[in-house]
Amino acid sequence: MAEPLFITDLMLAAIAAGVAVWLAIRAARSGADPRRLRWPLAVTAVVVAARIVVTALLSAGGWVLVDDRVTIGLPAAVVPLTVAAVAAVRGRAVTISGQVAAAGVLISAWLAWVPRDPSGAPAVAAVVAVALTLTAAAAALRRRGHGTGKRSPAVVGALLIVAAVGLLFLPGRPVDSADWGGGPRTTRVPYAADIAQLTGPRGRSADVRFTLTAARGTVRLASGRVVPALTFNGTSPGPTLRVRTGQVVEVVLVNTDVAEGVTIHWHGVDVPNAEDGVPGLTQDAVPPGGQHVYRFVPNRSGTFWYHSHRDSRDTVARGLFGALLVDAPEHDDGEFTLFTHAWPLGKDTVSALNDADAPTRRAVPDGRALRLRLINSSQDPQRIQVTGVQFQVAAIDGNAVHEPGVLPSGTVLLLAAGGRYDVALVMPATTVTVSLHSNEQAATAALVLSPTGLGEPAGDGHGPAFDPAAYGSPDATPPPAAADRRFDLRLDNGFKVSGAGLTFANTVNGRLAPAIPTLMVAVGDTVRMRVTNRGIIDHPMHLHGHRVRVLARNGRPVTGSPWWTDTLNVAPGEWYDITFRADNPGVWMDHCHNFKHAAEGMTWHLAYIGVTAPHDHSGEAAE
Repeated sequence: MAEPLFITDLMLAAIAAGVAVWLAIRAARSGADPRRLRWPLAVTAVVVAARIVVTALLSAGGWVLVDDRVTIGLPAAVVPLTVAAVAAVRGRAVTISGQVAAAGVLISAWLAWVPRDPSGAPAVAAVVAVALTLTAAAAALRRRGHGTGKRSPAVVGALLIVAAVGLLFLPGRPVDSADWGGGPRTTRVPYAADIAQLTGPRGRSADVRFTLTAARGTVRLASGRVVPALTFNGTSPGPTLRVRTGQVVEVVLVNTDVAEGVTIHWHGVDVPNAEDGVPGLTQDAVPPGGQHVYRFVPNRSGTFWYHSHRDSRDTVARGLFGALLVDAPEHDDGEFTLFTHAWPLGKDTVSALNDADAPTRRAVPDGRALRLRLINSSQDPQRIQVTGVQFQVAAIDGNAVHEPGVLPSGTVLLLAAGGRYDVALVMPATTVTVSLHSNEQAATAALVLSPTGLGEPAGDGHGPAFDPAAYGSPDATPPPAAADRRFDLRLDNGFKVSGAGLTFANTVNGRLAPAIPTLMVAVGDTVRMRVTNRGIIDHPMHLHGHRVRVLARNGRPVTGSPWWTDTLNVAPGEWYDITFRADNPGVWMDHCHNFKHAAEGMTWHLAYIGVTAPHDHSGEAAE
């Protein structure tokens, strides 16, 4: 519901800007005859009224979705427009009030297209007030004979351009990066370390060793299409790494010929900071002919995955990823690990389950307990439907669900980019279909399970939606502790200055990397965040090095099993309250796992007070 409303408001704002120009020109040339402004005022009022209706509908989702619209954006248009309309109805001259009304509507429209840091609201309000005052002064001077009808719109236009530029570049209040968003402070002793010291165990022998060799190659999809790819050990997805909690895991990364360079990020595993695989922050990217050794000890069971974090938008899409399973059976024919992936093929993408872009069939005896490990390695949320059997979601992002309930056949799972679901079921004597639905269209790939291996795919993508906020039962997990730090993150779409010019961007509190302040915490802090999506596209938010607990969605508390996650999809119009314990010192990436958004600036850092970074994390680490 929110996404079309946000889009509608942007369209109405653009229309409002157009009719406001018409109103401004007619007001400047109307003289003493208010009748000449009746139609421009009426049309402008209708468009502004439509924006008010849209705002009212959005407000049903929460005040946080509309607060600045109600306090600054709409008043800038409504108040001057009302004054001009009343003057016109009473037959008074509207030369001045009409131009001020036009200026207010234009500014209001511009504010809809330029996201701002909430902390900068007083400065924005001041700029709006000054722009309207100067517009009134310019119109008054013209009326007193110090200008001409032709010059007045030009003067007003120049003033509005100055105001628009000011609103575009106007920063928020000076930000103390140790407390962005306000909230209580702690007096904990800072942790003193360099990222290079925050490594995995070096004094113990490795319990398991792997070598992952990155190289250029090809992937042949089930349909026969061949994708120019990047591979680990000659395959994509790369080899599945199976380890156990408490083991010292050693992985040697070798780069054969990947020109971009390679690192490995252990997605969802709370490794020490130096092992996190973020180029420009925790290590240098491994060049062709080079290698790097990772060491860590997994502390939680579950389904995780690994992928390159160098030029991720391109290298992960082309194949540098694989599964990491902790405490999974070494050989289990009742288990399927399925990546939902969008393979690049020319200018298009091909949706697949692993490398299968067409239905594939497997024989599974009825009565066998199955676990489907679903991992989304693409940059968009994916819809997966399980039909032909009742099932359970046993784990979310590697975190076991307490007392998972039985879901009906046909239930659709929305899987965040980077997220994972473990699905548990018992194979019936009939066919089970796991189908991937791309962009809410018919299934483009499917795994078809049947006792004979000859079943036909089923599933229409229109079943009930799985809701993790109300799934399972509460357990003995204590209630969240009082917050030591609080951060409020607003995700928007709009015009920002980036690099050499103006761009339509995905912003965090009106900013793009590297201008997004670092969120500072101390070891032992309980951190609360509110993440709000006021834009027109999903953002899967991923904090490295920590798992977070979702407390509430859109103001409504989680009622089922405690919802632990490391990749939270925040859809348009949604806002989440989350919490986590700051128990893994370092400087960590926090970013949208749509790699396109991250590469364009939707990334920032969470840093522990006292931890220093030997690498410059303003550049490569922002991808």
